[in-house]
Amino acid sequence: MIKAGQISKGTALLIKGKPFVCIEREFVNPGKGSAFVRLKLKSPSDGQVLSETMKSQDNAEDISVEDVDFQFVYMDQENYIMMNTVSYEQTEVPISMFPDHKYFMIEGDSYRCSVYDDKILNIILPTKMVYEIAECEDAVKGDTVQGTTKYATTDHGLEIKVPIFIKKGEKVRVSTETKEYLERVND
Repeated sequence: MIKAGQISKGTALLIKGKPFVCIEREFVNPGKGSAFVRLKLKSPSDGQVLSETMKSQDNAEDISVEDVDFQFVYMDQENYIMMNTVSYEQTEVPISMFPDHKYFMIEGDSYRCSVYDDKILNIILPTKMVYEIAECEDAVKGDTVQGTTKYATTDHGLEIKVPIFIKKGEKVRVSTETKEYLERVND
């Protein structure tokens, strides 16, 4: 058992006999009354999404998951094809479970995955990744307002907002959690 206040993003829970993974968590401490958490949970087996509100002192049934290394082999129209690096068994993970991962997963790279009952519940990405800017508008001379941004597309197809001084071909660091520009990377 785990206290609701200790649940974090990526925590696996058993709800009505079915595994769910926490994909969003908001802690609320109102001025009056007890603190509570709002959870958004997703089932890896069928993609069902639940919204739960629990008092922070309530108990939830967490499940023990095993962290296993999987290699991302390729992506087809509906699934990520992952291969266990120890047993070499391939597993299909529906893209609908992790739709934004397609921008961050690189074929041939290994990722830590949370596994429960021989099913991948979560693919753990690094918190930051470096990308090359494939497309962006050129900066307009005289447009030097502090904090001005423009849209750019990375070499993996992710569209992000970047400062106007970023040019096509430059490398930038991007947060995998927020999908936002963090900084320019100099080689």
